[in-house]
Amino acid sequence: MDALLEPIRSFLQCETPDQWVDEAVKKENLSVILLDHLVCELKAAQSAMFLIRRYAVDKESSEALLAWLKPFEDFTYRMQGDWRELSKHNTLSKSMLPKSGTPYGQDLIDKMVLLIKEELHHFFQVLEIMDEYGIPYENISSSRYARGMLTHVKNHEPDALIDKLICGAYIEARSCERFAKLAPHVDKRLGDFYVSLLRSEARHYQDYLSLAEEIAGRDITERIAYFGKIEADLISSPDEDFKFHSGVPAFIATIKL
Repeated sequence: MDALLEPIRSFLQCETPDQWVDEAVKKENLSVILLDHLVCELKAAQSAMFLIRRYAVDKESSEALLAWLKPFEDFTYRMQGDWRELSKHNTLSKSMLPKSGTPYGQDLIDKMVLLIKEELHHFFQVLEIMDEYGIPYENISSSRYARGMLTHVKNHEPDALIDKLICGAYIEARSCERFAKLAPHVDKRLGDFYVSLLRSEARHYQDYLSLAEEIAGRDITERIAYFGKIEADLISSPDEDFKFHSGVPAFIATIKL
């Protein structure tokens, strides 16, 4: 595990604060951690799908991608359908091929399609665990985390795409780091699940970063560091909203001040 996490820890500019871990492992916070984790898996799939549809594939492929995700979105946002049926829907109806003239090729499609499949599989696994723990699904609001990074994305291409890929790398890296932080402090069922996620989350971070470097075709170290500081600030600063990717719980930060 240490060998897997070493590049993640080097990439991130701060560790998850102990105050967040202390709150996250409390039994009364298990439901919000699992519910937010669940929605984060879907949002990760949606983000990857947006990149494919926006930059890489034709209209027919785009529609096939939307159909793939629809049952998961119907369940999550409209509370329609039986979650037990969702595992049957984690298949793509056609091969994704780059649209004519796109500068972004098959590598972007292949990496993002694999990521979507894995995120939707993890989505279903979280639902299984919630069912085992007697935690019903309910709507939950988004945290400030991803939005806090994406507001700094440039608005012209290809820099906008490069920035989005860098943000994706940080989100995946932080998820991996947090699963590792939580695993020793929860029961065996949940701890084993978190450990099982580490390898795919670490690969997702590497895929996002390698795509950003490949598409940029130049040194983007400075831009990576720029988003690294923003990400670290979001993680280490007081946060009124406790979620999977939230910062230091604000009431604890206030007490310590």
